[in-house]
Amino acid sequence: MKYKIPRGTYDIFPKDSARWHHVIDTFRRVAQSFGYEEITTPIFEMAEVFERSSGESSDVVQKEMYRFQDQKGRSFALRPEGTAGVVRAYVENHLDRVGGKSKFYYIGPMFRYDRPQAGRYRQFYQYGIEFIGSNNPYYDAEVIALEMQFLAELGLKNVSLEINSVGCAQCSEDYDEALRAYYKPHMDGLCPDCQKRYHVRPRRLQDCKAAYCRTLKAAAPSQLDYLDQDCKEHFTQVKSYLDQMDVKYQVNPGIVRGLDYYTNTAFELIVDALGAQNSIAGGGRYNSLISQFGGKDTAAIGFAGGFERLLLALEKEGIAGYEPIKPRVYLIGIGEAVRAMAIEYLSKLRKDGIYVEYNPDKSSFRAQMKAADASGARYALIIGEDELAAKMPTLKDLESSQQHSVDYRQLLDILN
Repeated sequence: MKYKIPRGTYDIFPKDSARWHHVIDTFRRVAQSFGYEEITTPIFEMAEVFERSSGESSDVVQKEMYRFQDQKGRSFALRPEGTAGVVRAYVENHLDRVGGKSKFYYIGPMFRYDRPQAGRYRQFYQYGIEFIGSNNPYYDAEVIALEMQFLAELGLKNVSLEINSVGCAQCSEDYDEALRAYYKPHMDGLCPDCQKRYHVRPRRLQDCKAAYCRTLKAAAPSQLDYLDQDCKEHFTQVKSYLDQMDVKYQVNPGIVRGLDYYTNTAFELIVDALGAQNSIAGGGRYNSLISQFGGKDTAAIGFAGGFERLLLALEKEGIAGYEPIKPRVYLIGIGEAVRAMAIEYLSKLRKDGIYVEYNPDKSSFRAQMKAADASGARYALIIGEDELAAKMPTLKDLESSQQHSVDYRQLLDILN
């Protein structure tokens, strides 16, 4: 029997791991520089956690969630996104009662039964930020600025920020009625999904990718025309803070986001080189979500991005941003008699944090020197009969070809 990897998943081999570590380490560093701390939640939760947060009418819940029942018949789901688990943890651990502000970041695998395509998988790795505790528009701008700084530090240049306001609950009701009135004459031509969205969640009509539905979007009512005064002022201040932070943006009234919990600010990061699926990150406010989980009414904002699409965008721009790992020194042992001394130096150097490469299957000096050159190591540490007798190895600089005997302390000083 041949075993195959599940469709929509992939293996990360060592040659690619350096790229992953680079983007993950950069994200951690930038998030921490903004005062965010890491939170890790379970890979699976009660299915209701995601149904409540994402909305039962959302594509995530209706089509994409991986559900299963445990031995007691309870319904669980692999997490399709990160926000719901963070909010559940926040409320369950009574952080809403403590007050103050919470600043979280997370990294981990998510799961959606989606059609696999370039940069989109059924198991994918997501990074995200959640700020909980204030409705001040400054934090909308801070969260957006964090993501923009992260992308800038990776060297990504051809990325644009698009922002919108989806308003509050009352704004949404007025807007939904306007959308129903606009789309009603076109009902027969709408795709089956949009015919359902028309009744349940009209704003999702704006996010459809079906050809005919997409043609109707351009002339549809704009959410910005239905904002009340408070929501208008909030959006104006967000833009003002972004201007002060020198974060460039475009206002796009068509951004609605795919999950039900968004209020006020919504945003996406776009890379046109990725084609139709050109969003690499997005987020917004979710001021009513924590109370929906039984917590105190608490304002919050966050974003999430997929590492796969980000790596694809970096690849499109020819950005590696990392160096493949190379040994600092290559150990060469000449003859069986020196093996004990060679292994002693190998072990001591590794314990001191030095990457040493050694191949006991190669016996000749010539073959080992050839391997040392091919490894990319800066130095070769040579131990033969003379070095064994002197109890001091020879260190050869493979760039200058200079070599000399060294004791262990001198060796560490040079290698560090």
